[in-house]
Amino acid sequence: MRVAYVTAFLFVLLLSSGCSLIDSIFLPPPEDTAQEIYEAGMDAMDAKEYDNAQEYFNKLKDRFPFSPYALKAELALGDAYFLDEKFMMALDAYKEFEALHPSNEEIPYVLFQIGYANYELFQSIDRRQENIKEGLEYFYRLRETYPDSKYAETAKDLITKSRRILAEHEVFVADFFWRTEQYGPAWHRYQYVVENFSDIPDLRDYARKRAEYSYFEYQKTLSEEERQRIQDSWKLWLKKWL
Repeated sequence: MRVAYVTAFLFVLLLSSGCSLIDSIFLPPPEDTAQEIYEAGMDAMDAKEYDNAQEYFNKLKDRFPFSPYALKAELALGDAYFLDEKFMMALDAYKEFEALHPSNEEIPYVLFQIGYANYELFQSIDRRQENIKEGLEYFYRLRETYPDSKYAETAKDLITKSRRILAEHEVFVADFFWRTEQYGPAWHRYQYVVENFSDIPDLRDYARKRAEYSYFEYQKTLSEEERQRIQDSWKLWLKKWL
C-alpha cells in the first residue's frame, strides 16, 4: 500500500515538473514590462553605456508606444544620443518630443538641449554656421517663453558665445575678400558686422576700421556717378555709427 502511495506521488510530481519543462521549451519567455525596459535603459545611462541605453529606449517606444514610460523614454533617448555625442540624432529626438508634447513640463529643458546640441555641432569659423543660427533661435525662445526657467541663465551665456561665433565668421569672410582685394564685398561684410554685432565691441571696432579702408579702395574701381551715389550713402552710414 505504501508503495502505491509513493508511486502515485512520484507520478504527480513527474507530471507537474514535466508540464513546467514542456512550457519552458515550447512557450516563449514572458516579455519585459515597459517599466523594466525603462529601468534597464536608465541603468545603462548610469553606467555610461549609451549605445545600450539607446537600444532600450527605442525598444520601449516601439513595443509600448502608449505607456507613460514611453514618454520618459522619448526624452531619455535624446539625452542618450547627446551624451554619446551623436548630436544630430539628439536633435531629431528632442524635436520629436517637442512636436508630440508641446505643453509638457520638460519643454524648457528640451528647448535648451536643442540649442545646446546645435552649439556642440560647431567646428570652425570658416564653415557655414547654420547650426549656430538654429541654436540661437531656440535659446531666444527659451528666454522669451520661459524667462524664469533654471536653464535661461545658461542659455544667455551660450547666446553670447554663439553670437561671437557668427561675428567671427562674418569677419573671416570679410577678411578673405580684403586679402584678395575684393573691396566691394569686403566693405559690405564689414558693414554687416558693425550693424549687427555692436554687442561685441572688439570685432565691431575692427570691422569699422576695415570698412573705411575697403570703402576708399572700392571707390577707385567705380565710375564718377557710382562713386557719388555710394559716397552719399556711406556718409550717412558713417555718421550713424561714429
